[in-house]
Amino acid sequence: MKIDILTLFPEMFSAVTESSMLGRACEKGILDIRLTNIRDYSKDKHTKADDYPFGGGVGMVMLPQPAFDALEAVGAKNKKVIYMSPRGRILDEKKIKELAGEEELVILCGHYEGVDQRILDYWDAEEISIGDYILTGGELPAMVLVDSVARLIPGVLGSGESALAESIYSGLLEYPQYTKPREYEGLAVPEVLVGGNHRLIHLWQFEKSLELTMERRPDLFERFLSEHAQLEKDEKKVLEKVVSGKERQK
Repeated sequence: MKIDILTLFPEMFSAVTESSMLGRACEKGILDIRLTNIRDYSKDKHTKADDYPFGGGVGMVMLPQPAFDALEAVGAKNKKVIYMSPRGRILDEKKIKELAGEEELVILCGHYEGVDQRILDYWDAEEISIGDYILTGGELPAMVLVDSVARLIPGVLGSGESALAESIYSGLLEYPQYTKPREYEGLAVPEVLVGGNHRLIHLWQFEKSLELTMERRPDLFERFLSEHAQLEKDEKKVLEKVVSGKERQK
């Protein structure tokens, strides 16, 4: 997948493009993440990229000219263009899977008070938000989007099953994880995890995922109940146990 990121602060993205699994995916050519500094396309002698908004108001708005020319330079007209915006659609599982199916993405990072609306209209940009809060710019949201989408690209994680099997994508929050040593500061690893019975381990993990999801994300829990009717016999017993425990607590 090729991803063009247009920003006034390309240096912020080194943590994403040069480190960890995404960095290795870039080295292998699985991901091609290209950074474009919008300011480089400014025709102003001082490379100005923002100005005061018409109609008044606080802050500055990104000028259309540098952004237009930067988008033109990366060939954005026939590609999926995304603008990171707090007024956009929330980035969720469905949207992440949808974006992972694209061959190319162009991500525009706003800053200050946003961008001139004509940029979004002309380039048919889809506005996407990572949550109901405000950040100083679109760079951090863009990193979240790139990381979440890239994980679904074959070869990025090294296992095609690992991304879809974990928290949220399975429909449930992830169960507790443990590693060595078996006991630390008087706290022991649950015996079932070291007993070697893989069926019992699976059922324990399933039960803990159900309990955590029911407690912390009841919306996901209810959706799981409605969408996962096909469970194995032992799994159904675990689910009934968790649900009955919930009922007794009311």
